[in-house]
Amino acid sequence: MKPLFHPRLVNTPNGDPGVLVEFLFERRALLFDLGDNTPLSPRTLLSVTHAFVSHTHMDHFIGFDRLARLLVGRDKQLHLFGPPGLIDQVGHKLAAYTWNLVANYTADFAVTVTELAHDGAARHAHYHSRDAFRRTHETESAIPDRRLVDEPQFSVRHALLDHRIPSVAYALEEKQHINVWKNRLDEMGLTTGPWLRDLKRAILAGEADSTLVRAGAEGGERLLSLGELKRNLVHIEPGQKVAYVTDAAGHEANAQRILELISDADILFIETPFLQEDGAMANGKYHLTAARAGELARRAGVGRIVPFHYSARYPNGEVLAREAQAAFEQRDR
Repeated sequence: MKPLFHPRLVNTPNGDPGVLVEFLFERRALLFDLGDNTPLSPRTLLSVTHAFVSHTHMDHFIGFDRLARLLVGRDKQLHLFGPPGLIDQVGHKLAAYTWNLVANYTADFAVTVTELAHDGAARHAHYHSRDAFRRTHETESAIPDRRLVDEPQFSVRHALLDHRIPSVAYALEEKQHINVWKNRLDEMGLTTGPWLRDLKRAILAGEADSTLVRAGAEGGERLLSLGELKRNLVHIEPGQKVAYVTDAAGHEANAQRILELISDADILFIETPFLQEDGAMANGKYHLTAARAGELARRAGVGRIVPFHYSARYPNGEVLAREAQAAFEQRDR
């Protein structure tokens, strides 16, 4: 199948942590962590709609400033998620700058911040450029099933982990993957085009089979029922799952939360800062070892792992990747 999500590391594995997920056929992207994002072009960052922060150590959060710099002066909304305290921290960052001229802008850049709590609740606040980024519309809500985002195409769930401070792991899940058979398009005299995106959205939204769809066709358009198109043109199968885990102690309480979140992920981006032989150092810094990361991925039935967040202690970071992969591939004897 042609995947909907195209995830990649923002930096090399020994650089600041971060994963960019771009969407197939859409100018849209999600970011997991906001460390150094200078490798990403302004065009790419302008396509980001949601950013998910694990915690606010500098290497995970300093890139918020560049992202905000690009979005100010545009009619854009950024949805930002992260650990307890994030609302204040975003406010402090924005308050560090002078906004005496933003009232002259016709565009309004808005940041909606959601910070998470261990009891399953969340606090929300808004910052608008037209209000000189004063905090407004503070609310609280429950987060059922730890689901932060729930759109027709995908959802994002989270787990709060222990890094001596709260650190958040995330899983992005495509609800269903819809393949359009090219040979069936030809047989029905239909053409490719934006209408196929609308067709997929209608299927994911659960619209009635009697709904009429304006389909692209040779020489013009045709009105066809959604049910006919579903039967003859598409194949529906389980969607992708991409998980992101970083900056978490390797103890069992964390392990159980990680395993539940990443279960059956197709791709797992997971930190591997230390070798197992340096486990005492990893424990003292509340990080996973490479071997522990690989073991958790194996136990969770993950399809593929992408190690990152290498410690500068290892000039050759490939030793970390090899240890993680070996633990991932190990079979119980």
